[in-house]
Amino acid sequence: MNDLQEQLRLLRERVAQVNARYAHLPPRPRETAPKPRKQDLSGTEVLTNEGKHWERETFYPAHHLHGQADVGALADLPHDVLDAISDGTVPPIPPSEWAFLDIETTGFLGDSDTCAFLVGVGRIAQDGFRVRQFFMRDFTEEASLLSGLAQHLDTFRVMITYNGRTFDKPVLESRCAENYVPTPFERLTHHVDLLHGARRLWKLRYESCRLVELENRVLGYERIEDVNGWMIPHLYYEYVESPLDPQRWDPMLPIFEHNNLDILSLACLTGIVPQVFRNPAACKLRHGAELLGIARWVAQTGDPAQARALMVRAVDAGMSDDLTFRTLWEIAALDRKQGDHERAVAGWSDLAQCRNAYRVRALEELAKHCEHRGKDIAQALEHTRAALSHGDSTELRRREERLVSKLGRSKKARAIKERDRSTAAGS
Repeated sequence: MNDLQEQLRLLRERVAQVNARYAHLPPRPRETAPKPRKQDLSGTEVLTNEGKHWERETFYPAHHLHGQADVGALADLPHDVLDAISDGTVPPIPPSEWAFLDIETTGFLGDSDTCAFLVGVGRIAQDGFRVRQFFMRDFTEEASLLSGLAQHLDTFRVMITYNGRTFDKPVLESRCAENYVPTPFERLTHHVDLLHGARRLWKLRYESCRLVELENRVLGYERIEDVNGWMIPHLYYEYVESPLDPQRWDPMLPIFEHNNLDILSLACLTGIVPQVFRNPAACKLRHGAELLGIARWVAQTGDPAQARALMVRAVDAGMSDDLTFRTLWEIAALDRKQGDHERAVAGWSDLAQCRNAYRVRALEELAKHCEHRGKDIAQALEHTRAALSHGDSTELRRREERLVSKLGRSKKARAIKERDRSTAAGS
């Protein structure tokens, strides 16, 4: 008997022992798929001057955790936290007067018949976070939905969206005009689109800054069986055109949940992003790419010293090689701009020592420095020829020719001066 046959014999013996051990137990009943549970959508039919529509409210208590985010902490956000991220346009306003808005539509911006069939508005309360959703069960309820939304938003002073400047707000304003309903944004003079701050902070680290992506990577929340955004218009049309009772919400429940999560994540990210921009030096970010995103924003706002310190932190924290070399180049550029030529030269020298995308440019900057500030034409020519050895270009060739000519004139001048000195000494 070979080894394989022996192993099979032993395996059969073990299986027989296991079967004998449980032979006295009754047979396990056959499992069947669970019957679908009938779902319902709590809410209220609301009457307005424009007709009727449906509203519902979802409550997340203060102790609720959305991934790693503490919902209860939202009520304690500083009143002036939106100042930095809005370029100083939003005055100190209590978080209870912020409206977090997100819409679900029948199409895309630009389509003449695109409307918002579901609008969610989140608000921060002392006992937690509430989301009010405005839903039109068919297209005849659109004007009533918009009217009810405008009345609800009248209690807020700041609107916070995610890409709302280019999508949510224009869609709603267009539909209000189409339905001859006053815009819901008359009192909401302050609008913060969190997408722009999120991109500054995370575009270098993550491939996508979509809300659901940041929800997963930053907040640590993973959606289960979430409806795909491209399916939402199709599901709504299917619901409207269905001959079934419009009170059967089954097709719409995933969309309501999707909208709820978008708004809750938007609120939780608002508790993170503005805080970082409000005090960049004290931010607790640990990833180099995030620190670099903040550093670039700080550099644009006119604080190069703080921007440089954040860039150094970014390099120390660790990033990809490409981002590291790019950051070293940006640090040297800041040093030169601030007149610290010694540090700039040190930065260019580091970049010139190894293979990277900025090696040629660093050598060229060293050549410029030696020529114009150091008055060392020979060294400038050496840096230029080193740059040419790593990346030939017409501009570098012209610089080489000019430096060779300039060096030749300099040598000739020195020779004439030396001759004249010798002649004077002999006489």
